[in-house]
Amino acid sequence: MTETHKGILAMIGAAVIWGLSPIYYKFLSHVPPVEVLAHRTFWSLVFFAGLLALQGRLHALRSAMTGTRRIGLIALAALMVSVNWFLFIYATQIDRNTETSLGYYIYPLVAVLLGRVLFAERLGRAQWVAVALAALAVTILTLGLGVVPWISLTLAITFGFYGVLKKMLPIGPMVSVTAEVLLIAPLSLGVLVWFALQGQSAFGQSTRDTALLLASGPITALPLILFSAAARRVTMSTVGLLQYINPTLQFLCAVVLFGEIFTPWHQIAFPLIWVALAIYSIASLRQDRASRRAAMAVVGSSAQVRNPASD
Repeated sequence: MTETHKGILAMIGAAVIWGLSPIYYKFLSHVPPVEVLAHRTFWSLVFFAGLLALQGRLHALRSAMTGTRRIGLIALAALMVSVNWFLFIYATQIDRNTETSLGYYIYPLVAVLLGRVLFAERLGRAQWVAVALAALAVTILTLGLGVVPWISLTLAITFGFYGVLKKMLPIGPMVSVTAEVLLIAPLSLGVLVWFALQGQSAFGQSTRDTALLLASGPITALPLILFSAAARRVTMSTVGLLQYINPTLQFLCAVVLFGEIFTPWHQIAFPLIWVALAIYSIASLRQDRASRRAAMAVVGSSAQVRNPASD
């Protein structure tokens, strides 16, 4: 099996775990979302720190958390991902996974827009059309339902800014996530202690709930590890395309498994988003191929300069 094939399988694995995670959180619907989030944060820290210890890389965590600016960026990243995690858990518990799937469909287009605004990245005509279609879809939902799809937008925006902050941090993904959950671990522990003192903690009340809460660490960590492995082996355009498995599975969970209402306004907005993503993906693939051809041309030219052909 080639490294590319391994990367594709790793990305599919990550996207499938993310896409089916609403089923897991549905089993914890009776547990307050803030308690679920606290367990997710704490057990993720235990899992990641354990992996780093096994790899002999805990020193990398100490090195990563140096300097006021870097710690500030890690703290902001921790805030973004915590809001994202909490809202996803909350939305699952109140039967709003249709909106979470929409949020993760919108995310790539939000990321493109943030890249243009914050990093002056150039957008082609097709990318602008994709962003405009996404904006139209959100407008139609807002007018049709009489309320802004705030869950979808907040998920997309927080994950978008999370990506921006990760781009600014010169730290590997596993070390970075460990540092993030380490910073918010005291708050998570405080929440868990408070629930325990109030006699309302779900942990330890039943074998089922305890096992599910303990599993929140591996369920959070495993797709991030697979994603990291995929990103090292395949192009980002391939990663981006395979990521759509996640919101697609979330959408199917919401409509097929959970029986959430799919209104006529959703039936208009979702196809618009899918068309926007198709346009964006095709443009990204073409851009990626053009970049590779240009790189190969440069390499070929360099080789000719070093080894000129004799007459």
